[in-house]
Amino acid sequence: MAAGGDGGAELAERGTAEGGDGPAPAALPGRAQVFATVVDTFLEKLVAAGSYQRFVNCYRCFYKLQPQLTRSIYDQFISQLQASIKEEVQEVKNEGNLEGLFSSLDKIVEEAKDREEPAWRPSGIPEEDIRSTMVPYLLKHRSHLCRVLREKEEENRKVAESVLMGRNRIAELQQLIQARQQAWQAISKEQRELIMTFQEPQ
Repeated sequence: MAAGGDGGAELAERGTAEGGDGPAPAALPGRAQVFATVVDTFLEKLVAAGSYQRFVNCYRCFYKLQPQLTRSIYDQFISQLQASIKEEVQEVKNEGNLEGLFSSLDKIVEEAKDREEPAWRPSGIPEEDIRSTMVPYLLKHRSHLCRVLREKEEENRKVAESVLMGRNRIAELQQLIQARQQAWQAISKEQRELIMTFQEPQ
């Protein structure tokens, strides 16, 4: 009996282990799909509220004279009503870019699943909420401004070095021009003296 009991327990444990890895849970529908489902449910309830029997009760005299035509009018009315509502809903979705917003929300929720830190929640104290929200932004903005300032200072330093090099080059050129001018004047003076020497009377 003990052996049989152990065998049964072993089978039960084996069955539990094998059944533990069940199918993965189905993915939740996206917000766009949920919105479409809500619209379809609304249309179904609208048709149910405006049933054919109620329509007949409103036009009983006409129904007694033309029951088939009454049914045809009701079917056309319901069909056009549903089409008109769907068209208006689609216009609202297009104008508000709801498809894009739904996709963005789904993406944000999906990314938040892997986030370890808890999501921000208001504490009920406006000063602390503003401080906890604004301080990280201001620190990040200050860091950005400091980086931009360092970049501008580096650019200004390079520009100043370039200007200084340009001034030094201009000074060197001026000295070179002055030296050549002095050399030319000296040569001209020697030429004049030489010419005057040949022109002296013998």
